[in-house]
Amino acid sequence: QVQLVESGGGLVQPGGSLRLSCAASRFTLAYYAIGWFRQAPGKEREGVSCISSSDGNTDYADSVKGRFTISRDNAKNTVYLQMNSLKPEDTAVYYCAAAQLFRRCVLMSTSYNYWGQGTQVTVSS
Repeated sequence: QVQLVESGGGLVQPGGSLRLSCAASRFTLAYYAIGWFRQAPGKEREGVSCISSSDGNTDYADSVKGRFTISRDNAKNTVYLQMNSLKPEDTAVYYCAAAQLFRRCVLMSTSYNYWGQGTQVTVSS
């Protein structure tokens, strides 16, 4: 069965950086749009960033533009989310998800079919 596994979360001080990874097993990530989502306690899940399958188009939430960068390494079947200049409000569980979208990606969670289990990111001094 399709499986996505996130890693790279942890505790970091404000202004610090983390790189999250989303690795796939039993399917080829290159054929899917991949999105990163996050959910903080008491809040709804929100789209953070996404990358399309074939041409690598990307999109970012306004709250992370200029600080986060999404990329993919098809040879490693992995998608990354580089997070810089982290703020306490970035604290959340981060999830990656895969969607069968042609040459585009969206930040709507309902468009995604497969989800990972999430990784905790905590930004605190």
